[in-house]
Amino acid sequence: MLTCAVLTALLLVSVVVAIGLGPAVIGPAETARHLWAALSGGRIDADEVTTYQIIWQIRTPRVLLAALVGAGLSAVGVAIQAMVRNALADPFVLGVSSGASVGAVAVTVTGGFAALGVYAVSAGAFTGALLASLLVYVAASRRGALSPLRLVLTGVALSLGFQAVMSLIIYFAPDSEATSMVLYWTMGSFGAATWGALPVVSFVVLSGLLVLHRYGRALDVLSLGDETAASLGLDADRHRKVLLVIVSLVTGVMVAVSGAVAFVGLVMPHVVRMVVGAPHARVLAVAPLAGAVFMVWVDLAARTLAAPRELPLGVITALVGVPVFLTLMRRRGYTFGGR
Repeated sequence: MLTCAVLTALLLVSVVVAIGLGPAVIGPAETARHLWAALSGGRIDADEVTTYQIIWQIRTPRVLLAALVGAGLSAVGVAIQAMVRNALADPFVLGVSSGASVGAVAVTVTGGFAALGVYAVSAGAFTGALLASLLVYVAASRRGALSPLRLVLTGVALSLGFQAVMSLIIYFAPDSEATSMVLYWTMGSFGAATWGALPVVSFVVLSGLLVLHRYGRALDVLSLGDETAASLGLDADRHRKVLLVIVSLVTGVMVAVSGAVAFVGLVMPHVVRMVVGAPHARVLAVAPLAGAVFMVWVDLAARTLAAPRELPLGVITALVGVPVFLTLMRRRGYTFGGR
């Protein structure tokens, strides 16, 4: 598909440019040379060690993590909007984000998972996200069935409950560290990106993308309603349960390393549908690439516009994305599920 080829090339260029830009500006050619040296085991001069460390140890894992999270959020957003048949659904509508925030703040205040060192907070966030998904499933299921409306309502209700629990933890916290942690998890940041976190995130996100793409036809049918799915021989409830597990796992991993990055999973699926149409196999091929490119540039803006301070990702995604989305809607006459 031409669109995928163009987006793939744009993503590669965006990654190289984003790695080179920052407080210390490094040209694309020099950036590419250092990246090739790192990948091929090539030698670098002694006076280039600092530049090499900036490129390979600091910026590259952050940019790659931004691309992975952008791709994952976009794909998960496509799946959730189809499985619950709600144009306003996003990866965090099931309470995963709030559950992760509770886990992160609880670990910060109590010192839990101390044996994991710098990964303790991420482990707490991931545990909170999975527990939130489990609670949503138990509360929303009725006689073993999951209806789209019950999933959304249960997710929203539990999300508010998790936010109340988080507020209580902060209120009784002995210091203000929990407050800053809440800000991180609710607005998103890639500032803690390391090479150590990338393997797990890459495996889970890329595996999730492959599985979701295989469910493209099922998502087409689910978006038409359970009655239509039954008439076409599709077990909507069974597919919805499988999809809930997949999106919860992928979302939990992403939230654990980046916090809750708003807007991307809600709007990117709609933007892609405006361009390529409604079939989910096509949307799930394009949306991850578009989301990855978008998030790489959002992260670049977050760390450069107000340097040396870093802007929250959620602020930039909203300020940039909302006007673009509204403009596209006015020009294209878009409706959910089609052009």
